[in-house]
Amino acid sequence: MVYSAPTLTTGPRPSDSFYLRFGKRCFDFVFATAGLLLLLPFLVIIGLAVRLTSRGPMLFRHIRLGRFGAPFQMLKFRSMRVGSEKGSPLTAAGDPRITRLGVWLRRSKVDELPQLWNVVCGEMSLVGPRPEVPTFVAEYSQRQRQVLCIRPGITGPEIDVYEEQLLASREDKEAFYLKTVMPGKLERDLEYLQNVDFFSDIAILFQTFKKLLIRVHDPFKQGAHPPATSDRAL
Repeated sequence: MVYSAPTLTTGPRPSDSFYLRFGKRCFDFVFATAGLLLLLPFLVIIGLAVRLTSRGPMLFRHIRLGRFGAPFQMLKFRSMRVGSEKGSPLTAAGDPRITRLGVWLRRSKVDELPQLWNVVCGEMSLVGPRPEVPTFVAEYSQRQRQVLCIRPGITGPEIDVYEEQLLASREDKEAFYLKTVMPGKLERDLEYLQNVDFFSDIAILFQTFKKLLIRVHDPFKQGAHPPATSDRAL
């Protein structure tokens, strides 16, 4: 399938700083490469665990739109049963498609670690707006499409958004996502776009690690409701 890049018009754009033009990509490449090398034994163990606990490949590849609307295959450790990709691209807490191991992978965000390879390849950044599926990008307004001016990130400014928990109680999950969750995330992304610098990226990475430690050691209790903000960005 061929995807046409969305037209970018006037609106919030990142400042033309040295960091954005050169430093951010160098930072991404160095730290993503180091991360892959340091985490390689752990990644191998997780990959084997995925293969041994459910039928199917260890990695899940999904088309997302990156910088300037260019499609790429975003990598994740597979956390859902084979064939689940034919259903809704949205996943809510308690989704029966998620494997037992997948519940932990998604809560801890370990399933996102293969995206370090996307960063090394230049398709993603460590920090930036989370990449979206083409069908949802097609719903962006002209202003919202400005988030496509920079590479999408493994984590981003919407780190406080607990998307799966917010969607769990909604009957029409896609309508709620398109009308409420996605616009809220995009507003944060647009704010980030106007203030991209090294220190803001470091702050987001620090907050991400902090929240992940909390989520791993103090997981959500069954039926508990998270804060009024959501997370798909971690």
